[in-house]
Amino acid sequence: MNQRHGRSDPAHTHYIDKLFRKVATCLVGLILVAAQATVLAQDYPSKPVRVILTMQAGPLDTFVRLVTEKMALRLKQPFVVESRPGAGGNIAASAVARADSNGLTVLFTNDTTLTVNPSLFSQLNFDPERDFIPVSVLATFSQLLVVNPKIPAQSLGDLVAASRERQLTFSSSGNGTPSHLAFAYLQSITGIKAMQIPYKTNPEASMAIISGDVDAAMAIAMGLMPHVRAGRLRSLAYSGRKRSLIAPEFPTVAESGYPSFEVEFAFVLLVPAGTPEKIVTTLYLEASRAVASPDIAEKLKALDLTPTALPPAESTVWLRAARQKWGTLIRENKLHND
Repeated sequence: MNQRHGRSDPAHTHYIDKLFRKVATCLVGLILVAAQATVLAQDYPSKPVRVILTMQAGPLDTFVRLVTEKMALRLKQPFVVESRPGAGGNIAASAVARADSNGLTVLFTNDTTLTVNPSLFSQLNFDPERDFIPVSVLATFSQLLVVNPKIPAQSLGDLVAASRERQLTFSSSGNGTPSHLAFAYLQSITGIKAMQIPYKTNPEASMAIISGDVDAAMAIAMGLMPHVRAGRLRSLAYSGRKRSLIAPEFPTVAESGYPSFEVEFAFVLLVPAGTPEKIVTTLYLEASRAVASPDIAEKLKALDLTPTALPPAESTVWLRAARQKWGTLIRENKLHND
């Protein structure tokens, strides 16, 4: 104000008016964006949600159906599960990477699709960083080391010693699968000498060690423990940083003399890049609520799955660290598929 003359300075008044209009415009814009986001979150999902899986029957399928059943009840829309197996999860991941970013198509997969495949395959039809938003690393699982009873080893140290006496073999469900990578990492840390014998499925790999066609294996504990209890297999160690939920009597590899060893894999929920943050948040809250519910938590324990429900930012960090770890192992040991 011009105090001497008791009236407004026209230039100053014009500046204030212009500033007010700019602030008012920004506020209106922010209010509209917030209102649109709120409506979007309230309306989501307005249609059934397609849930793409990277494999058919198995722990992932069981896990996803448990979780999405809870999510569907709360969000009041069906979650339609569709398996797209093949190429280590690449087929399913490629389909979701190309889907609309409206939250109506989501991907459930082993983390290996995003953490292993970029190093295992020379070409991918998706970019694990650019094409997806991780909603959550929802649950982790580890691998149980077992041997056929004809192998005299009673401990991991015995198995290392036995491998110096003769060439051992281990079964896996294919190159780059958790059963293969866990054993390959075990070899890199302990010096066990063993040749991989790959099979098409986990049950086939398990039957190979039960029959004595191979000497050892690492696989998810749920499928192996009935055979361990029956004496058809002998368990030596567990790959996680903590002992198995269903077989706590067996030590971890770290407890067995290799403190740097830890192998965990995960079931991950992702959406296409560009999916609005409100939708990502809604999916995260409902998926994490599902895995934390007492009835599902008990079922997950029976599957030897540990609920983690990491939020999106922490899930991104987890996946990057795992991608670096497995990329190093694959490059140093030349485990590439092509």
